[in-house]
Amino acid sequence: MLGAMRLSSLQSIVAIKRRMMDQRRRLVIRGAIFIGLMLLLFFFSRYIPRPFSAFAPPGAELDDFEGIYSSSDKLGKFLQQLGPYSPAVFVVFQILQVIAAPFPGELTGVAGGFVYGETIGFILSTLGLSIGSWVAFELASILGRPFVERFVKREVLEKFNFLTTKTGVAICFVLFLFPGFPKDYLCYVLGLSRMSVTTFLLVSVIGRLPGTYLLTMQGATIRNQEYRTFAIFMAVTLLAFVVGYIYRNQIFAWIKHRHDHD
Repeated sequence: MLGAMRLSSLQSIVAIKRRMMDQRRRLVIRGAIFIGLMLLLFFFSRYIPRPFSAFAPPGAELDDFEGIYSSSDKLGKFLQQLGPYSPAVFVVFQILQVIAAPFPGELTGVAGGFVYGETIGFILSTLGLSIGSWVAFELASILGRPFVERFVKREVLEKFNFLTTKTGVAICFVLFLFPGFPKDYLCYVLGLSRMSVTTFLLVSVIGRLPGTYLLTMQGATIRNQEYRTFAIFMAVTLLAFVVGYIYRNQIFAWIKHRHDHD
């Protein structure tokens, strides 16, 4: 009996060590991929058009670095003075915005359109948000719930725990599409589920596109002084957020009901 207990204990220790080794191996592989992506990003950054770079005098706004956290105009001017590496730094900001949320998503989205224009700004924002979503998903998948709880409040995890047990692709797509929903939290939550990384990327990237485009267009129209167009995009964005906020509980209840029914 004692021998069986020791054997069982030894097997448990071996299993734990194997899981830890697997975690480390996966982290190393994902880390290498991420570093490779960053190197490519900074290498090709110099070839990305910066249509409004001439508007920023060298050294402007460096004395007010903290202001970039609260103003899209100051963030835009800060980006413009970075020269050929400005697009790469902007993408890094968008990645960090998903992983740790140091910047409001609306601020970086508008700044992208303001500095790089409609097309380039939209592409750069989408690239940054996609990489950031992938990183958050992979970290949650590899390191598990204890790690996720450092970034996501426990009550939020409990609220969306149903997604980790049986993940509906259509439901998750609606959540990414839903205005005002904490999509960054959703990346971590889905990392705890059985959803494959390929499915996650398709759902998250496509679901984020409408919101990303609206924010990019706001910044682009401000820079082009197309104030009437800006007012239209702002009104559409505000309306979507207001409707989403007012009916957030009903929408969530419907989503959970459909998920459980499916």
